[in-house]
Amino acid sequence: MYYNKPGYKAEKRGNLRLTQRRIEEDMTIGNPGKIIINFTIPIFIGNIFQQLYSMADTIIVGKFVGTKALAAVGSVGTIMFLILGFLQGLTAGFSVLTAQRFGAQDMKGMRKSVGAAATLSAMITIIMTVGSMLTMRKLLEIMNTPEDIFQDAYTYIMIICAGIVATVLYNLLSGILRALGDSKTPLYFLILSAVLNVGLDLLLILVFHQGAAGAAYATVIAQGISGIGCLIYIIKKVPVLKLTKEDFVLEWHIVKIQLGIGIPMALQYSITAIGTMMVQASLNILGAMSVAAFTAASKIEQLITQAYVALGTTMATYCAQNMGAGEIKRIRKGFRSATILGSVYGVIMAVPLMTVGKYLVYFFVSENVSEIMIQADIYLKCVGIFLIPLTIVNVYRNGIQGMGYGLLPMMAGVAELIGRGAVAIVAAQQKSYIGACLASPAAWIFASIILLLMYVGIMKKQERYWGDRS
Repeated sequence: MYYNKPGYKAEKRGNLRLTQRRIEEDMTIGNPGKIIINFTIPIFIGNIFQQLYSMADTIIVGKFVGTKALAAVGSVGTIMFLILGFLQGLTAGFSVLTAQRFGAQDMKGMRKSVGAAATLSAMITIIMTVGSMLTMRKLLEIMNTPEDIFQDAYTYIMIICAGIVATVLYNLLSGILRALGDSKTPLYFLILSAVLNVGLDLLLILVFHQGAAGAAYATVIAQGISGIGCLIYIIKKVPVLKLTKEDFVLEWHIVKIQLGIGIPMALQYSITAIGTMMVQASLNILGAMSVAAFTAASKIEQLITQAYVALGTTMATYCAQNMGAGEIKRIRKGFRSATILGSVYGVIMAVPLMTVGKYLVYFFVSENVSEIMIQADIYLKCVGIFLIPLTIVNVYRNGIQGMGYGLLPMMAGVAELIGRGAVAIVAAQQKSYIGACLASPAAWIFASIILLLMYVGIMKKQERYWGDRS
């Protein structure tokens, strides 16, 4: 992990005013709770728009193509999470060093970290695109994808895999902007792409009758425009990120740090995805109706839980900047504020999720609505009870990663895999839908316990380290 040398703070404060003319927010000063809330809200709104254009695929496919097409799109959701989640974790890990060096006011080092992240991301994107497209058919077979939805599922996921570059471009650039304290600009481009995605969905599905493939094309194009928008903005509006050819030259000590954080974070997503794939496999045994209900309910749940994703993203940046600045007490205050904020939110939102959430199913399907609604309601009740453990998972995992610990949070991911996988295996054996619905809550409980224990140990270690140097 990267630390600035002791005694830097006076120089940092002297440079702060100049820096803030160009950067949205330095998270090493000011009230932690207020900073976390202000930074989280734009990310949350952006995540909602991202979910909306994902939901647009689901709604339009379900309403205008049919339940089987909806099940086809839903059946590859876990595979998308495995591939795209790995890349999202990787790019998020790359931005940790950028945030740490910004927190230490090391602008040259920050630019070098951005250049290394871009070079590494390009290399990995090529490998992931080719590898995923070559192995996809076999993977769908392993997951027991029903024959009546297999071809639609295969077509949809292959288009998504071909467009991996669009996803990586946006995730990397938005992560860099957030590392420097700007959580608003990525939001603006997400809103634009969300609107475009809905329009393309309607055009490609209703006018050109492209079915599930049209939804995939719309998603890739929308993500690509988000990424290109971020790139143009950075080139024209963020001079501190003006890179030279030298910045793109890989230096081993930077690559080592980037990969040391990025790979464990990527594997964290992959481990989670493997568990969800086990759940999906147990669902596929139950048939297209259960898959459709689970898919619709998952989309409803994700609207609520995007607040936790946003809070986790905030904590990664907040802890990374403050780690670079050596502000360990501020990190502890940030964890406390984020935990309270997430827990209160969870208690409030559990009520509508568990009572009226099922009625949102009407937006997703136009046939077999009553049966799908009953199964969707079971899922929403199962997850609604356990939103506080989900708070702990997102806040503490991302915060610890932001402090520069890549491997330890991955161990919590292993606990998630064990919890989710064990319940999924039992659910598959018993052909139990409610068992599949309880898999994620089991994962959250196991992981939250381990993360809290990690946090206690890490904070004691860091307080001793910086206390000896103050």
